[in-house]
Parts: sequence; C-alpha cells; structure tokens
Amino acid sequence: MRAAAVKTAVSAAKEKLKIDLYYDVTSPYAWFGFEVINRYKAHWNIDLHLKPVRLANVGQAAGTIAPAMKPNRAPYMVKDLYRSADYFNVPLKMPSDVFELMFVKGSLIPGRFLTAIGLCHPTHLEAASRHLWLAAWGRDEDIISAEVLAAAGVAAGLTPEALVEVKEQMGQPVTKQQFKAHTDEAVGYGAFGVPTLVAHVGGKPALFFGSDRFPVLAQEINELWMGPEPGTGSAKL
Repeated sequence: MRAAAVKTAVSAAKEKLKIDLYYDVTSPYAWFGFEVINRYKAHWNIDLHLKPVRLANVGQAAGTIAPAMKPNRAPYMVKDLYRSADYFNVPLKMPSDVFELMFVKGSLIPGRFLTAIGLCHPTHLEAASRHLWLAAWGRDEDIISAEVLAAAGVAAGLTPEALVEVKEQMGQPVTKQQFKAHTDEAVGYGAFGVPTLVAHVGGKPALFFGSDRFPVLAQEINELWMGPEPGTGSAKL
C-alpha cells in the first residue's frame, strides 16, 4: 500500500498542467504572449493548448473597445509595440494600415485557416500561427489572401497535399463550429481580449490576460519566471 501511494504521488507530481492560450493573429500583443508561452514549454511542466479565436467577437461579447480606437491610446501603442517587440525579441514592424488589418479584414479567414490546421495537422499549428504573424506584423502582407495563407502553411512544413486538405477543411461546418467554440469558450472564462491564458490549477480555471502577466502566472502555477527568453542567459526580469 505504501509503495502504491508513493507511486501515485510521483505520478501526480509529474502530471502536466493544462494551459489554454486563446489568441488572434491580428493582435501583436497576442504574438508576444504566444512566443513566450511556447518558449516555456521546455522549462515549465505544462500541456499547452493553442486555440485561435476571433478577437472582434470576444470584444463584442465583453463590451470592450479596442485600445487602438481610443484617441490617446493609439499613438502610445506604436511606441509601446516597438519597445515590447524589443523586450520579447519578436521581429515586429508596423503594418501600413493597422485599422484595415484589424477591423476591416479581421481574423475570420486566418482564424479558420489555423483552426483547420489544428483539426487536420495539429503539430503544425504553432509554426503556422507564427508565420501568419510574421506575414502581417513583420512583412505587411495580406493574411486573408490565399497566397499568403499558403506561404505560411508551406513555411510551417505543410506539404502541397496537406495544404489542399486544409483549404477544403476551412469551409467545413466542423471548422467553423470549432473556431466559434474556441471564441465562445474564451468568453465563457471571462476573456475580454487577447492574449488570454487559462491555467487549470487544482481543477479550477485561472485566467490571465496580457503578455505582461507571466510572472504572476508563474507564481500561480509554482514555476520559475526567467524572463521572456528562458535559457538564453539574458533573462529580463
């Protein structure tokens, strides 16, 4: 009995903590959070679940106004984004028309693209998400165009056959339902923007919003915060 109890305790100690990341590739702040939490997969005992959402619907459900739409916030955000990009070591460059990217074109098409990848080829979801951010917020490319989506898929390691499968999957009801379900799930947890992380601690969800809450998240899950680039020897605490 005693040996069994010890074995159970060791097993429980090694069990990974589930963390859901809700994100939208039209948001640069979500990019920062995305990169940091993925870097920590090798350092924290976590089981990370990537869940693309539609930011416009999250904000609408929460009754929030996008920071870029606030008169005094927009000029500040440009400076803050470049400072933050340097801090998080993310190669951000401001798009020529942020309003068009975020509020006209939006994330419906890229969100369904990523959701389809998550359904068909989940091991490529992280890389595909990153390459869409690089396209939109690194090279000022149109991420609702078929060509840019395909290029992101190829860069993420998808074969031509897999890309055809993903393209077909984008229009399927299950993909649309899954994308909406992720968005509704985030709203149900109390999300009002992105990045939103939900850590399932002790069987209960704990929500953390923003790319600047990682030290608090680390404290909550009893892990060590080592700055935005753990293991590089240049931790920024």
